[in-house]
Amino acid sequence: MKVSLVGAGPGDPGLITLKGVKLLAAADVIVYDALASQSLLEHAKPGAELIYVGKVASSHALPQQEINALLVARARANGGQNVVRLKGGDPYIFGRGGEEAEYLVNAGIPFEEVPGISSAIAAAAYAGIPLTHRDMASSVIIATGHENPHKKQSAHNWRALAQGGSTLVFVMGMKNLQSICDNLMANGMAADMPAAIVYRGTTPRQRVLQCSLAELAAGAEREGLTNPAVIIIGAVASLHSSLDWFSGKPLLGRRIVVTRATEQASGISAALGDLGADVIQCPAIRIEPLAEYDQIDTALAQLREYAWVIFTSVNGVRFFWQRLDHAGLDGRALAGARIAAIGPATAGALAERGIRADLVPQTYVAEDVAAGILEADGKNLAGSRILLPRAARARMILPDTLAAAGAIVDVAPLYATVPDNCRAAEVRQLLAENAVDCVAFGSSSTVENFLQMAPADLLAGKKAVLASIGPVTSATLRKYGLTADIQPQQHTIPALVDAIVAWFSADTGRN
Repeated sequence: MKVSLVGAGPGDPGLITLKGVKLLAAADVIVYDALASQSLLEHAKPGAELIYVGKVASSHALPQQEINALLVARARANGGQNVVRLKGGDPYIFGRGGEEAEYLVNAGIPFEEVPGISSAIAAAAYAGIPLTHRDMASSVIIATGHENPHKKQSAHNWRALAQGGSTLVFVMGMKNLQSICDNLMANGMAADMPAAIVYRGTTPRQRVLQCSLAELAAGAEREGLTNPAVIIIGAVASLHSSLDWFSGKPLLGRRIVVTRATEQASGISAALGDLGADVIQCPAIRIEPLAEYDQIDTALAQLREYAWVIFTSVNGVRFFWQRLDHAGLDGRALAGARIAAIGPATAGALAERGIRADLVPQTYVAEDVAAGILEADGKNLAGSRILLPRAARARMILPDTLAAAGAIVDVAPLYATVPDNCRAAEVRQLLAENAVDCVAFGSSSTVENFLQMAPADLLAGKKAVLASIGPVTSATLRKYGLTADIQPQQHTIPALVDAIVAWFSADTGRN
């Protein structure tokens, strides 16, 4: 039994600590805030209880006292549970983590605090504003801007703030922005002091306003900047224009829906996210084990009889090795067969297991795998046994082509791809609002299943462009009256990412 107060960081899910991720993966219960990136919940173990207690402006899912009581109750439940209290930024910097810690101590609940990167520091860094600088500022003051401007006495010493020479960082201060600026100027700070506002810092929706102190409030109203935002006042704010490294990301702010299965989505999601995209993982399919494996287990007992073993996906490699291990075998069992991989990702998965593919076609489709095997065997496959371990449902073009050339093809199902409606309602709403820039499809099955949860008319004629990994997937889109706007020459995830970048970088008025 323990409660861990974990800092989620400022919004970029990559900024959580390794210890924070480890605790999330082990937690029985996760109690999370509005400002904690929901993608961090993907680290939770299956069956973990997820409880939202977010507080945004005047809308509170739970009052603070009820949150405190909830932490104690969940920690004591079921004979004692590990609870993670996931808080945006750092729990102890304007996060009320100190109050929660005191409540836990008084209740006799063991706790720990795992620091997080505060938005006060991170938003400035992502805006290209160093809060200290040898020539400009030797100290930083971080203050709350969440004060009632009409109360008799402020908690701040405005004269000290205005004349101290420190960089000033105000959090939760947008409602009182005009009052903050007025107080500073009334107490001696120059009206032309550089200032900046970083809205939703470190996220794909980050926007930065840099101007003088006197212009700050009017500029924020003009630009529609609200909370969550960080206000930075001091000479260092002038460095934004020269040190801004974040806003040049080629996909910054582009909302891209990734339809790959959760097990496969991390690679493309991370790549798009690193380029600035707002990635929504909406897995159209889910990879599931089969109820029985009689066919593959029979094939494994006869591996020495196969001339070729063909792998058509990374998942196929993964499940094949699971069955190989179950049979008490390892990669040496493949010594008598030649190995084909449909593409470099599949070949890479084999290489990780010590197997070098004998055939990887130049274009990564089933037709070219068949052509490569036919060429390697002099177009004569009469009597050759070929093992094709793959998904339970897949195109028959590969086994049919090989069988037509005389091969004896054993298709051995390894896993099932089933529809996954995770986040379907959210994605339908975004598509209806024309708030999606791109939907990326990595296979025909993702197209089929995605269109079950989001009808084709939600995509036709909308802002969202459709990105397809290759011709087979594009053909499936055409079957539903849709056209792939983006299709890379090489049918790989890295090539698909590059093609998406090229599309949105092209100077063709797509902005």
